[in-house]
Amino acid sequence: MTDRFNGKKVLVTGAAGFLGSHLVETILNEGGLVMGVDNFLTGNADNLAEIESENFAFVEADVIQPAGNYLQGEVFDYIFHFASPASPPWYQKYPRETYLVNTVATDNLLQYMQATNPLGTFVFAGTSEAYGDPLEHPQRETYWGNVNPNGVRSCYDESKRLGETICGVFNRDFQLDTRIVRIFNTYGPRIGADDGRVIPSFIMSALKNEPMTVFGDGSQTRSYCYVSDLVEGILRLATNPSARGETVNIGNPGEFTVKDTAEIIWRAVYEESSVAKIEFRQLPGDDPTRRKPDISKAQQLLQWEPQVSFEEGLRKTVAWFAK
Repeated sequence: MTDRFNGKKVLVTGAAGFLGSHLVETILNEGGLVMGVDNFLTGNADNLAEIESENFAFVEADVIQPAGNYLQGEVFDYIFHFASPASPPWYQKYPRETYLVNTVATDNLLQYMQATNPLGTFVFAGTSEAYGDPLEHPQRETYWGNVNPNGVRSCYDESKRLGETICGVFNRDFQLDTRIVRIFNTYGPRIGADDGRVIPSFIMSALKNEPMTVFGDGSQTRSYCYVSDLVEGILRLATNPSARGETVNIGNPGEFTVKDTAEIIWRAVYEESSVAKIEFRQLPGDDPTRRKPDISKAQQLLQWEPQVSFEEGLRKTVAWFAK
């Protein structure tokens, strides 16, 4: 374990979420002094239940409000803005909260950092959804995307894109150190059973011995990154002096069809020869047909690439769900 955050004061919004809680835990293990903020809209207090550290403080608050209301002048070396519903069922249930937390809250937090510590580092949780249903494959950071600006997913996709815009303005016009991580599909312990994305949905169905729902014919592809790999990539992005102002894909370039994913997960739960139970349904609106990150920038700039194979990550994730 490194000491990249030794003595550093760090704010993590969305701290009770799947990714936020793993960030909190890792930064604490590396010597950081962490304040977590969450309003539990989609976060889960259980994700923080095992964190017992005198270096961790938690504030229950909605980060859409001016940051000074709940931070009260605290000065941070790093701000990780990870508060947002991140799966289609949740951001479609809370569309206003989603677009406000990715835009208004981003602006509020950057104003707060500008006022309290303009030399701090701000890391924004971007998303591969910024690429929409991509016409470029695999997706590089230079690709501008193919996004429906007024579709069922746009409250998330477009607000994340505008969040990137806000980071860019503060970086170029106000010389703040902003960094954007475009996160691709991630899985692992603490991902919600009701998250609605492919891996937790399939695992829960398999554990119940129920058919796994595949939308469309299952030929659409996804790439899956284990959470510890993702967190390491994010922290390298945050702490590398050469990454100031950069936007970087972090994800695993291994590509699987959704149907193959279902079959792999079924075999991870049962024996190798077991035949997966699959139920096909109509493809939802604006569902991307292909998703795969080009991680050459992360490899060159951060010397990062994923270390955990899909099979190993699934074993750990299935074991966690089984508990």
